[in-house]
Order: sequence, then structure tokens, then C-alpha cells
Amino acid sequence: MTIHFPFQNSYSALPDSFFARVAPTPVAAPRLIKLNRPLALQLGLDPDLLETPEGAAILAGKTVPAGADPIAMAYAGHQFGQFVPQLGDGRAILLGEVIDKDGVRRDIQLKGSGPTPFSRRGDGRAALGPVLREYIVSEAMYALGIPTTRSLAAVVTGEHVIRETALPGAVLTRVASSHIRVGTFQFFAVRRDTEAIRQLADHVIARHYPDLRQAERPYHALLAAVVARQAELIARWLLVGFIHGVMNTDNSSISGETIDYGPCAFMDSYNPGQVFSSIDEMGRYAYANQPRIGLWNLTRLAECLLPLFSDEQEKAVAEAQDILGAFSDQFSAAYQAGLRKKVGLFTERDGDEALIEDLLDAMAKNQADFTLTFRKLGEAAGDDAADVRAQFMEPAAFDEWAGRWRARIALEPQTAAERQAAMHAVNPMFIPRNHRVEAVIQAAVNDDDYAPFEELVKVLARPFEDQPDYAAYADPPLPDQRVLQTFCGT
Repeated sequence: MTIHFPFQNSYSALPDSFFARVAPTPVAAPRLIKLNRPLALQLGLDPDLLETPEGAAILAGKTVPAGADPIAMAYAGHQFGQFVPQLGDGRAILLGEVIDKDGVRRDIQLKGSGPTPFSRRGDGRAALGPVLREYIVSEAMYALGIPTTRSLAAVVTGEHVIRETALPGAVLTRVASSHIRVGTFQFFAVRRDTEAIRQLADHVIARHYPDLRQAERPYHALLAAVVARQAELIARWLLVGFIHGVMNTDNSSISGETIDYGPCAFMDSYNPGQVFSSIDEMGRYAYANQPRIGLWNLTRLAECLLPLFSDEQEKAVAEAQDILGAFSDQFSAAYQAGLRKKVGLFTERDGDEALIEDLLDAMAKNQADFTLTFRKLGEAAGDDAADVRAQFMEPAAFDEWAGRWRARIALEPQTAAERQAAMHAVNPMFIPRNHRVEAVIQAAVNDDDYAPFEELVKVLARPFEDQPDYAAYADPPLPDQRVLQTFCGT
């Protein structure tokens, strides 16, 4: 039996300095935990074959399929503001690329597949917990409509990895539009390899921004396009209460997808300063800091592209600054438009921003649950405000705001039912609550029980539907269930 992957590899055709050729390290006894069958079909793969032992061997890196050209990609990066000139794929190997059913080129990468020349004394492996977390959260983000890498499969390896203790080993098969990062450009910029930067930029334009090939100044247009996508992406993060947790430049995707789900988390109670990542001791990547850090990362990309802009340094810098200057307005436009939808406003009027900001302030002061407050606000559009009031420690704080909100929505012609439907279409009922994710991980790691994982993935695939049978998954954590820190998992 042959499992066919229709590889059409392009990144591995770039110069050798872009990557290291390295095969996955075989594992002892791969066993499939979960295959994303709809995604497999989208990629032109046979899910029935992938669910066989032979398929599990491929998804664990024990067997390399025909046509693969395994590589570990080279990149650098600023990690918490400190530049590291060589990082690279230390525990991930890109098997190759396929063209999916929509004609989109997609990377297929194994994460946790063994050491590479970039492992920096690491074992190149992944523990089961982080693999399950990335599978759960990345697929939840996809269901929420947020650009993201995706998870094709999770496999246990039959081996243990040593972290603070011995843990079950696992491999995640990750799918992305590409794995090219801001840090990929930085890798060549720090080496003053302008020709490699040009080759990389040309590759990115051809792959992600083909309309720019005919632009008068394609590299300027490339920076502008990446700025626009990042502004939109980060606005979408904030609109669902998502905190990436480790927004290093090596975790900032050129394609505009969310990538590298390490210590990520969704807020429960609304708090603009919320931090979950155990390694973010200074709150650099706190919830409300994400737009500022996004622009900081884009500025690092602009620095890499300066040699392609002009031979005159001052001119190149001025042109880059002009492009970067669009970020704030682009982010604000996307964020404010999203907030108006969340509170059921179909038009834009003076005072809307202040009205919404007052709601957010009241939510922060009253420790209101971010997700449920907006979801239940849709019901309040039909005069049933009991559930949304219950989110506030002092319900009177909502009542004061609600009077002004009702006066504002009365200026629009939509019915309460139409408004509620529109609000429910953008305000999810279900997110990957941290305590739910941790419970799933503990069941799998401690008891080899994947039923909770399967059920959580099932619920999160329909985040905007009420799903009465699974209503408990919408509940915030009890005080003793709260997860205060998340961990990178490396």
C-alpha cells in the first residue's frame, strides 16, 4: 500500500543557505490520536489510508513518503526583544508542499520529529500536552474564522521525552500557507546577504502576494501587504480575547496567519493587562500590548527590506516609515469595525467608540467574562438582559451602560431578532477555555484517555452555535479551576 502525497516543493529549491536537509528521526511505536479528516481531503490526501498504521508512521516521521524533501528552515529572531542570530526549526521538519483543492500551496510540517542542526542541544521532540494544545487551539481559531496554521494530525510516539519529568512523546502534523517568518528575513539581514533577502522576498511575493509581481515597487508593496494582514490579524485576536503569549519575530508569519501556539490562551474575565505565559515575566506580550508588538515586529521586517528599497539609506528609511505608519489606522479600523459588530451596531456614528470603550471599562472593573458578556449581549438586544447582567459583579454598572446602548440601537432599523442573529454570528459561545484544555491534557497524559479531547474538539468546531447538550463548555472556570499560567512546552 502506497500513501500518496502530491508534493510540489518550492522552498527546498531555494539556495542551501535557506535550510538544512534533515530527515525525521524514527520513533518506536507511533499511534494515531486524531486525524483531521476534512483537512486531509482538502489537501488531496486519503484519510482512510492516513488512519492506518502505515499512515501513522508517516505522520510520526518514522516513514518519509515518496516525493518529500525534508528540510529544517533557517531563521533568526528577536525573543522578548533580544536578538538571536540563529534559531531555525529545532524540532520541526518540513516534509514538503502540496496544492490543496482551492489551488493554495500548503506546507506539511512535522513538529516534534527529532533534532535538526538548529536544535541548540535540544532533543527535537515534543511532549503530548503541547501537541494537544496546539491541535485544539489552532482548530478552534480556524472555526472562529481567524487566519491560522492548522492541525492535520496528532500522533503519540511510544517514547517518552524528558522535561521536568518523563512525559509521553507526540508529533503534530501542522499545515500552513508557509512557515516563512519575520525572523527568516532577519536571518539573512544580520549576515548582510542582500541577494538572499531579494530571493526570499521574491519567493514570498510569488507564493503569498502574486498580484504584487507587477507592482512598480514590489518590495515596498510587499511590506505594505504584510503590514495590512498583521493589522487585521491582531485585531481579530483581540476581538475574541486571544493572547498569543510569545510574539517573537520568529513567531510572526509573513503570510498573516497565527503561528506557533505555545503559551497561548483565551481570557476569561476581561483584563487588558492579562498575561498567561510563564516566560512573559514583564508582560511584554499582554493582551492589550499585542498591537504595539505587532508594529514592533513589522518594523524589524522593514529594516531587513531597506536594501531592496533604495541604495540611499535615508530615503529607504523614510519610505519604510511611511508604510509602517499605516498600521495604526489599519488596526484601529479593523478593531473598531469588529467591536461595532460585537455590540450590534450596523452603522457608524459619532460617539460609538466612546460607548464601546465604556462597556469595556465596566467589564474590566466588574471582572466580567469577555466571551459570555458579548454573547449574552445579543440576548439583551431582545430585552432579555438577565444573563448579561449576571456577568458583572455590580449589575447596575451594566444597566447604566445599557440605557445608552438601547438608545443608540434604536436609531437603526433592524429588528431585535435580526440584531441578535448578527451578534451571535460574531460573538462565540465556545472558546478553548484554559481549564478545559488543561483537563483534556491531564486525561490524555495521565490516563491515556482521549475522549475528553475528542469532545472538546467537536464542540469548538461550532463556536457560534448554542449546542445545549454541551452548554457546560461555555462556563467560565470556578475559582479552583482557574489557570493562571501557561507554558511554552519546549
